[in-house]
Amino acid sequence: LFIAYNGVRYSLMKRQRLLIQLLQQGLARREVMLALLGELLLLVVLGSLMGFILGLQLSHWLQPMVAMTLEQLYGAHLLPGIWQWRWLAEAIALTLVAALAACLPLYFDLTRQSLAQGANRYQQTQAHNKTHGRQFILACGLLSLAAILMPFSQSYNTSLVLLGMVAVAIPLLLPQVLHWGVNLLLPLTRPGLNQYLLAETRELIAPLSLAMMAILLALSANVSMNTLVGSFEQTLRSWLETRLHADLYLRPSANHMAEVRDKLRQDPRLSGLYQQWQVEAEVSTQGAVQTIPVNLISRDDASIQHTSTLKESLPALWQTYFDGHYVLVSEPMAIKYQLQLGDSLALNVLDKTANNPVVIAGIYYDHGNTRNELIISHKLWRQAQLPVLPISLAASFHSVEPGVQTTATQRKLSEAELDELQGQLAVTLGLAQAQIYSQAKIKAQAIAMFKRTFSITLVLNSLTLLVAAIGLFSACLMLTQSRQAPLARLYSLGVSRSKLRTMVFSQMLLVVVITCLMAMPTGALLGYLLIDKITLQAFGWTIKMIWDWFAYGKAILIALVTCTLAVLLPLYWQTRRPLIASLQQETL
Repeated sequence: LFIAYNGVRYSLMKRQRLLIQLLQQGLARREVMLALLGELLLLVVLGSLMGFILGLQLSHWLQPMVAMTLEQLYGAHLLPGIWQWRWLAEAIALTLVAALAACLPLYFDLTRQSLAQGANRYQQTQAHNKTHGRQFILACGLLSLAAILMPFSQSYNTSLVLLGMVAVAIPLLLPQVLHWGVNLLLPLTRPGLNQYLLAETRELIAPLSLAMMAILLALSANVSMNTLVGSFEQTLRSWLETRLHADLYLRPSANHMAEVRDKLRQDPRLSGLYQQWQVEAEVSTQGAVQTIPVNLISRDDASIQHTSTLKESLPALWQTYFDGHYVLVSEPMAIKYQLQLGDSLALNVLDKTANNPVVIAGIYYDHGNTRNELIISHKLWRQAQLPVLPISLAASFHSVEPGVQTTATQRKLSEAELDELQGQLAVTLGLAQAQIYSQAKIKAQAIAMFKRTFSITLVLNSLTLLVAAIGLFSACLMLTQSRQAPLARLYSLGVSRSKLRTMVFSQMLLVVVITCLMAMPTGALLGYLLIDKITLQAFGWTIKMIWDWFAYGKAILIALVTCTLAVLLPLYWQTRRPLIASLQQETL
């Protein structure tokens, strides 16, 4: 919307004299308006059609990246190549509404202006300053309202609305911040060309503000999404390190489970055998009528203690957990149903025992899991007479030196040795490759799936930044063209072409640098809200916020390179023109 408004405004500024001349010739204002609207409609239809075709192709490339994740987490199957004509109509309608919202105010201003004279530049500047002040006040109001309401938001839908308010407020702050930044630098400069440079920069803020607002929003989104993705990846890696403690993970069929377990116990290289049991169950809180379906899980005592990454727990948890009537609850389930430590739960599978109710003794992190999950001790599992055979096994191994009986010389197997052992066990135990996984393979697949899933976000994020960069390029190009006469006057007063280029480039660079500096805290704010509010409420996953300075630097570098290209190319073209031709722009 910012870019459309900015582009249309410059397009109309370039044609302002032409349109006034048409009105002076007797053409009705209504006919001018209809012609402008017809032109806009034609451009919207053509642009939407091209965007629709390119979007279908982009989705064809990106769908495989996320299809596996959606299928495994949510059971959703993407059907590539399926699309409807209704989507094109929706795209055209959405684009047209956005374009009209951006363009109508400019159209009305243009067709209502006086035919006797063009707009007064001083009045325009004063009007822009007032508008920037109102935008700043509106932005502060939106940010204050979001700050007041955000702590009370318990639903991610409400938090998304508040996040939208923050996203709208961020670019509205920029024009006034640019004014303040330039004004702070003005007293520090020496009289002469440098002071003229800063003084004129203030005049450039109004025509450049919308392009800078688009850049700021794109950079803030880029910083926030890179923060989310980088933080999530580091959190996932750390969680996997704790969760995966064994060397190999096996999932034989129920018919062969006992046989595989017995053969593993006879292997002299085995240093630890771990088991996991699971059944479908239902749980209800005290006084609640609704029952909650859960995956009820139990593991051997060592696995529960060493692989459960606890978010919070009762004091001295492990001293009482294995002998008491306690459960561990996954973080997503605790957040979804607002469960707290010490709450009592009734498990349907424990009705035949004297152990109901059970007490929530801990809440553990469970990243990537969208299902409700409870963990009980194996002692409680046996008391409830639940299935004896586990659903999966995990095993750790060590080297065995021939003729050596002591454990002093035992060492963990290397990755190459584990790969060889995995192949041997698959043959010995009669398992398929899909039924036995190494720890390294699970981690690699989890991270690969993560990167494929978020690659779509990063691609769309890059497209947003690219669109904003194109908007900045077009704004700088048109602004440089409109300044031909002032630059020519400076040249005629003795300012060299190289100094003119340096001056104009410094002006644009100053505005872009202030914008980039503002994008850092605003991007961090959006990233914090995405991590600590949206992701936590929507998925129930606590993520530690981590700064990715390389990604931030790359985004800012793109903005600076874009600014350089946007300024230097048109500036070079304009300063190479003959002096008289540039001065004549004043009278055209």
